[in-house]
Order: sequence, then structure tokens, then C-alpha cells
Amino acid sequence: MTLVAGIDSSTQSCKVVIRDAETGELVRQGRAGHPDGTEVHPDAWWSALRRAVEDAGGLDDVAAASVAGQQHGMVVLDEDGEVVRPALLWNDTRSAGAAAELIEDLGGGDAGRRAWVDAVGIVPVASFTLTKLRWLARHEPEAAKRVAAVCLPHDWLTWKLSGASGLDALRTDRSDASGTLYWSPATNAYRPDLLELGFGRRIHTPEVLGPTGVAGRLPTGAPLGPGAGDNAAAGLGTGALPGDVVISIGTSGTVFVSSDVAPDDPSGTVAGFADATGRFLPIVVTLNAARVLDAAGRLLGVDHAELSRLALTAPAGADGLVLIPYLEGERTPDRPDATGAIHGLTLRTSDPAHLARAAVEGMLCALADGLDALVAQGAAAHRAVLVGGGARSVAVRRIAPALFGLPVLVPPPGEYVADGAARQAAWVVAGGDAPPRWSAGSPEVYEADSVPLIREQYAAARDSVVDRADR
Repeated sequence: MTLVAGIDSSTQSCKVVIRDAETGELVRQGRAGHPDGTEVHPDAWWSALRRAVEDAGGLDDVAAASVAGQQHGMVVLDEDGEVVRPALLWNDTRSAGAAAELIEDLGGGDAGRRAWVDAVGIVPVASFTLTKLRWLARHEPEAAKRVAAVCLPHDWLTWKLSGASGLDALRTDRSDASGTLYWSPATNAYRPDLLELGFGRRIHTPEVLGPTGVAGRLPTGAPLGPGAGDNAAAGLGTGALPGDVVISIGTSGTVFVSSDVAPDDPSGTVAGFADATGRFLPIVVTLNAARVLDAAGRLLGVDHAELSRLALTAPAGADGLVLIPYLEGERTPDRPDATGAIHGLTLRTSDPAHLARAAVEGMLCALADGLDALVAQGAAAHRAVLVGGGARSVAVRRIAPALFGLPVLVPPPGEYVADGAARQAAWVVAGGDAPPRWSAGSPEVYEADSVPLIREQYAAARDSVVDRADR
């Protein structure tokens, strides 16, 4: 049996899976937690990766390994390869002002957004790496002076696993590079002029590899794959078919589909990322997903199972109670200073069941808005594949098809980002034009009649949310 390893370094933890390269059968796995916060020193990820690898029984017997990870995080290194400052993560919104400045730099308003889409396929928002580099240059100029290179979380971990020390050994892949604002998936090339525009000068960036490129080697000599951003890896891990829209409900919410055509959305709602197979990955991302359920559970003093049970005892639409889930600001729509809100609170709706239902529906409505945006960009949407921690909720599974207007498939629980990285590692070993075929198991299928009322009352309440700056 030939073994491969897949690593998922997410916001919350590091997961390692060891799988049979031919069949995808799980052999063993490990896990270790990450510290909370939107600013984390990369050393914490490295420590967690080593603990997770040890928990998984080590990597000495694997034929290849690959690292997938949270996207956009700004890892800045000095000329000796030392970390200059803790990484700013994708969900750190302090660079919202820098994002607005970058749009102004290319003409402002609709013209500026169009210029960014034409250049790199996406419109600046606080999540993307270049906005964080602009923030660093503006607010920590002494630290900025020390920066010789910038990379992303999965790039840095691959580099560490390879034992390399020189900046020239940094490698990344198309999917993660496409979320930086200084690399174009359409041309497969960096835009050093935009990097200089954002940071004030040009610095070293990792070489961008194709789907089966070798990014380095483990101490055993086994190759390291190019890795991937977490969403692209999840697409590989689920084995999604054409027309399957993957909707991941984790710390963030993501709605994406692999496509042969790059999206063209100057509104910034649909980001034009790359996938892990050489194609494009139109995607919509929300900051608030499973944490909305966490927050509702805390408010009601119940666990997730009880929250789900309560939600299913209330009627569809929660008798007009609507929860707008912008608890940490929001990325899509671009409302970094927004707050959550509850509308329609009456004596009738003032009970745990209605609030639980409104929380589930609000979270799903935000994702359904993203699905609508993908379809408007020409994406084929025949089925929704629901993954992530939030997909374990029975209420989420049963309510989702009524809001998405599609059959909902829920694969067996798994670490789909790590699985996608493992499948990429198997592809590096096997070669060829496509990754090996693995089965994700038989999914559960959920269907329901559409309930337009829920989306309508959500839309009516959504635009009345107030930003903190307007209070």
C-alpha cells in the first residue's frame, strides 16, 4: 500500500490524514489546536503541525505529502527567513481602509473595482493579502522596512516541512496565489506593479507551481505537493462533479464551484480565484457561518443538538423573526464595520425556538445570496454539496434545500480540506492529467419545497443593518 499525507492548517486547528494513494482509504489521522485570534505567530502553526503529525503516527512512511491552509494570511519574512511580525489572518478586518484606498488608487468607484477585476479577478476587501501589506506599511513602518518576502500560511508550512532556509525555496500554488491581489489566475503571472502599489516597494514572492509541481521534499526524500488554499482543497476532497456547488459552513462560509471560465464581477461579490486542478474557482465568502450557530447556542444556553431541535419546532420564516448574521462585520457584502441585528421581535416570537430558527435561516440566507451571485455569473448549479462543521446540524440540512432551491447532498463527516491535500499528494505520485478517483462515500440527500418568504423577509431586513461607524 502506498500512503500519502494531507495536511489542513485551518484557522482553528491543524489536521493530518494518512490515506491509501490508490483508493483514498483512511489509514490514520491526527489533530492539534491553534490559538484564537485574527493575529497569530506562524510558529504556533508549526508547533501544531508537528503535534498533529505525531498524533497521526508520523510521515516517515508516506510517498508524498501536501499542505492546504487558510487563505490570505500575511506571513512576512526578513532576508534571513525570520518572521517579522505575527501573521494577520483572513478574518482580520483592520485593513478595510487599505482596501478602500487600493480601489481609489486604480480610479475609485466602479472604475476602480473594474480595474482590479481586469487585473487579478477580484476586488479589494479587508480579507486579501495586499490590503494587509498596505496596512503594515502605513501603521508599522519599522517592521515593514525589515520585510524581504511575503508568503501565505500554507506556503510557509510547506517551506518549513522541506527544511529549506532560503527565500528562493518558497513555493505556492495557483489557488492560494489567486487570493493575494497581486497574482492573476487569468494570466498565471504575478503583478509586481500592484504589489509595489500596495506595499510601496517590491519584495520576494513564492514561485507558483502547477497542480502536480514539487514544492520541496520531506527529510525522507518524499515530494511535497504545491498545496492549495482551503476551499480549492475542499473541492478536491469532496470529489465534486460539474454542476455541484460546494457550500462549506465552517468559521467562514464559502460557496464555490470549479469552472472553465473566470468570473467577471466588478461588484466584488464573486471572487475569481483559481482551483487546484488548473481551472477557475468562482467563490463567494462570508465571515459569519458556523459561529452564528455558536452564538445563538450561547444566548440560549444550549448545545448544537438542542439548538437544532428547537429550530425545527418553529415554523418556516420564524413568524417574521429575522437574524442578520453580521456578528464579525462581513466580507460579502463588504460591510467590515457592520453588526448583527434581529428584526421582527414580538411577544409571539420571543422564545428560544423562534430565535434558533432565525439563526439557522439567517446564516443560510447569507449563503443563498452567494449562490445566487454565482449563478448570475454563469455558474451551473444542479446540486449543493454541504460540508463543514455547520453541516452536522440536522436543522441546517433540512432547512437548506428550501432556501437554496436545490437538492442538498451531505457527504459523510470528514476532513475534506486535508483529504483534498492528500488527493493532491497522490496525484503528484501518480502523475497524469487528473487526480486519482477517490470515493467520498454515499452522501445523504435532502430535498424540500422552496419557501420564498424566508429569503424575501431576510432581504427586506438585510439592508437596514447599521455600521459601527454610523452609530
